Amino acid sequence: MAAKVFTQNPIYSQSLVRDKTPQQQHNLGHFSISQHTSKRLVVSSSTMSPPISSSPLSLPSSSSSQAIPPSRAPAVTLPLSRVWREIQGSNNWENLIDPLSPILQQEITRYGNLLSASYKGFDLNPNSKRYLSCKYGKKNLLKESGIHDPDGYQVTKYIYATPDINLNPIKNEPNSARWIGYVAVSSDESVKRLGRRDIVVTFRGTVTNHEWLANLKSSLTPARLDPHNPRPDVKVESGFLGLYTSGESESKFGLESCREQLLSEISRLMNKHKGEEISITLAGHSMGSSLAQLLAYDIAELGMNQRRDEKPVPVTVFSFAGPRVGNLGFKKRCEELGVKVLRITNVNDPITKLPGFLFNENFRSLGGVYELPWSCSCYTHVGVELTLDFFDVQNISCVHDLETYITLVNRPRCSKLAVNEDNFGGEFLNRTSELMFSKGRRQALHFTNAATNAAYLLCSISNHMLYYNIF
Repeated sequence: MAAKVFTQNPIYSQSLVRDKTPQQQHNLGHFSISQHTSKRLVVSSSTMSPPISSSPLSLPSSSSSQAIPPSRAPAVTLPLSRVWREIQGSNNWENLIDPLSPILQQEITRYGNLLSASYKGFDLNPNSKRYLSCKYGKKNLLKESGIHDPDGYQVTKYIYATPDINLNPIKNEPNSARWIGYVAVSSDESVKRLGRRDIVVTFRGTVTNHEWLANLKSSLTPARLDPHNPRPDVKVESGFLGLYTSGESESKFGLESCREQLLSEISRLMNKHKGEEISITLAGHSMGSSLAQLLAYDIAELGMNQRRDEKPVPVTVFSFAGPRVGNLGFKKRCEELGVKVLRITNVNDPITKLPGFLFNENFRSLGGVYELPWSCSCYTHVGVELTLDFFDVQNISCVHDLETYITLVNRPRCSKLAVNEDNFGGEFLNRTSELMFSKGRRQALHFTNAATNAAYLLCSISNHMLYYNIF
């Protein structure tokens, strides 16, 4: 569902990038001192992360206008190697998101940069011998993609996915697989800094027409990934599931399904590094975040992350601009299995509100108490949400662009006071609308605005598809 693959970062003005105070989700855009913690977590920088100029968790200087509560303990500086489990979500990122911990900020950026290589390496030239595959070899992918410290990870396998879609049923031509991402493992030198052996899997978003059509198959279907316990109540989007499980046995690569490729490689790496501290980190953008969640659930459901007489291997998803994947049964099962998902979203990105634009987690109960009959058939987001708020009228597709997400995560935050001052015009308009329109009318206006944003993005998507004309 990537609206535009290689979008240049727009120049943001204060009127286009709006910071909001936190409500139910964790919103980026300011820094504050939490009233619920007696000790703040400030850790040193990790590998492959660009320097962050400002630290929202750093102690203010004596000249700062923001007072520090007298009961506040001094900030504690810890290396990533000692707190990596918390950064991977062992405590559901409690006290690390609002305000955003600098180390979590840098880890999000690091995994986002690793994910961007799945776009930068994708060959879209129809005349190329590597068309719909990767331009570079595994040894050079990270370096050619401009990844900081490319030696920090070693790419071990390329992953291909076959859309379960036939655009020409008359000829009945077999579908060809497309390069969707890669598997990498941290180097021995990086293990010292990371505190564990990190297995990373990245998934790019939608690019080809086959993938777009697969995304439109939005009906819920039982996942049934565990043959010994099918769990028919755990349902996911049929298009994502088809892309994850469909294979291409007749291809020149002799490829299995995306699922089989991944489970085989992850199992191999875990056996190779048996006895070490290991983490499994999955990063995906848009449609890719859906595949990342399916893989995370699959690994945990099959018990691949369980080790005898040892702690389970943490399975974490960093989802950028991801849509909903499954129903309430899927969400509950992921939570039972300990799958951790951090969703980085933009409030103006319509893709994050799909599928289930109307029938979703907000429409399952009456008054938050009584479950409605159709609640089991509603799409539901999984995990913890970290929200951004950006929009550019001159570049509508930026609301879904991966590079823009990464840039905004690293945008310097301002104080609540500055947010209120910068947002004076918006507050004035909100107060005016409250006086002029009824509550129902205001909700209708908000819905119309959201629909307009969605229409703009769909127009951009249509132009993108016509430009590449990939069949």
